[in-house]
Amino acid sequence: MRNASVLIALFLAFTSTSLAGAQKSSGPPPGLSAKRITAPPRPAARLLYPADAKVAETEVWTDLGDQRVVRNVVRPTLEAVLPDPAKATGAAVIVAPGGGFAMLAMDNEGWPVARWLADHGIAAFVLKYRLNQTPSKEADFLEEVGKIFAAAAKGEERPAIREDRATADMSAALKTVRDNAARWKVDPKRVGAIGFSAGAMTTMQAVMTAPAKAGPAFVGYIYGPMLPVTVPANAPPMFVALAIDDGLFGKQGFGIVDAWRKAGRPVELHAYERGDHGFGMGRAGTTTMLMMDEFRLWLDSRGLLAPPH
Repeated sequence: MRNASVLIALFLAFTSTSLAGAQKSSGPPPGLSAKRITAPPRPAARLLYPADAKVAETEVWTDLGDQRVVRNVVRPTLEAVLPDPAKATGAAVIVAPGGGFAMLAMDNEGWPVARWLADHGIAAFVLKYRLNQTPSKEADFLEEVGKIFAAAAKGEERPAIREDRATADMSAALKTVRDNAARWKVDPKRVGAIGFSAGAMTTMQAVMTAPAKAGPAFVGYIYGPMLPVTVPANAPPMFVALAIDDGLFGKQGFGIVDAWRKAGRPVELHAYERGDHGFGMGRAGTTTMLMMDEFRLWLDSRGLLAPPH
């Protein structure tokens, strides 16, 4: 497990109201440091809303340990990572990284996931969605993290993390891929999404709010909240993955899975013994390393990876 994965998981844990009192320090966790970096070149990324070309850029790229995260996104983008045409299946997946709506863990839950999917014949589209604002300067950002830890230590409740614009961005990303299906050689009926943590929450909200046939055709719901939800009548098939020792959601039970079952909608659950929160594509030494293969096999078992005729 890379150090930055631990830091991201800790950051998320202490933006959650459910873990109040778990940390006894009044500052950031030991070893938490942030360094401003230049935005990496991503020539395949396109503005989700072309009109945003006139919007002033505010995003900040930060190195947390050995992982790059982006903050203060106001100009969402969609980045296509396409498979070799010889093995393309026609399926497409929007990839929504997590980060507590304060940042996006691009190196943990974004680009590597998209590359893996493309390597297995699935067109992937990394969604850099809009976020809650955080202090621009890294020192101020860390101070904000310290306040979060201090509040947790005192047992103070904090507002639930959310960002409604992220949901709008997911819906727009789904429409963009479907509108450009011929260009990207994907089947508009097989456009789904996989979201991690806050990205899973974003994906779920798109399911809840989308008109018929406008939401994802299938969902990968990776270590998102497990509490029950009201399931729409047209809810898509859902693949759920969580480590039982997840410090954020591991003690919530599997209410969202039960809700899908009671609504008569297809759902598959993978509950791993160990892995904690933020395991990305898998934490070394745990069975979470199987998650991406299991997701692919689930898609295949549902006929979603049948090559186009």
